[in-house]
Amino acid sequence: MRAVVVEELIGPDGAVLRDDVPEPEGAHPRADGQRLLVDVHAASVSFPDLLQSRGEYQIATPPPFVSGGEFAGVVVEAPAGSGFVAGDRVAGMSIWGALGERALALPTYTLKLPDTVDYAEGAALFLNSATAWFAIDRAGVRAGETVLVHGAAGGVGTAALEMLKAMGARSIAVVSSDEKERVARELGADAVVRSTGDWLADVRELTDGHGVEVVLDPVGGDRFTDSLRALDVAGRLVVIGFAGGGIPEVKVNRLLLRNLTVTGIGLDPMERRFPGTVARVRDAVVDLAARGVIRPRIGTRLPLERGADALRVLERRAAIGNVVVDVRT
Repeated sequence: MRAVVVEELIGPDGAVLRDDVPEPEGAHPRADGQRLLVDVHAASVSFPDLLQSRGEYQIATPPPFVSGGEFAGVVVEAPAGSGFVAGDRVAGMSIWGALGERALALPTYTLKLPDTVDYAEGAALFLNSATAWFAIDRAGVRAGETVLVHGAAGGVGTAALEMLKAMGARSIAVVSSDEKERVARELGADAVVRSTGDWLADVRELTDGHGVEVVLDPVGGDRFTDSLRALDVAGRLVVIGFAGGGIPEVKVNRLLLRNLTVTGIGLDPMERRFPGTVARVRDAVVDLAARGVIRPRIGTRLPLERGADALRVLERRAAIGNVVVDVRT
């Protein structure tokens, strides 16, 4: 089968299209022996895929491996009791392997696609929407609260803006360009500030000096301390990722003096300790998609032949919304 294979852990330059890749055997290594095989129609790549291509992600497999952490397609084989049968339209997370004509899926992290969602949108549905929903849920966001969203034009950010709008929360989007501001406003951002300027001062002005109730941060890096400063007393910050490159450290006296809460999110450890967590998040995402509340924004769409270029879009930090690869045309 055709697939984009990471042959060396040197980033996107180590990924090449091959037409002689064996079809997947057995079950996904993280699927507890449950073989769920999917004909992939579209795949989505995100920041974890870029990190995997460099050997820098916490969940990894040695090269050579097929890249791509999300898919949408049609079930070929399904294990008994999984809730899936051959012919089902599905989408979900594969962690790796989605940039190939067939991929092994994880039943827990797979959903049935609503009829209103096409394969390209489906490929971009699970990871970013589930992450955004789980972050909002962990923060306990309530209608009327103000939420600062970093990386607001990225995959997680665009999903978060739609969800916050639907629940009646106010959002302030942090973006770096005119195009990203346009997208954020289209998706419901109530205000937009620029990461290239004094965004902290702008946030304080927008909140009458009080700060926001919640910060959603998939960026980290050197803006983390200012994110804490942007919080109102008793504010909550959710650590989603480190797309900015650096892993920040917290001086806990900042938390003590202003009654702040910092929480991380990670579905896999929560599912292992509290089974049913993923199903709760997955069902919420399916419901929102079926009702049209969320619709994954696709900013870049490429053919399988350019799968490595999809990773380069992420490397350049040029992604707006989701980066999707058409595996079958």
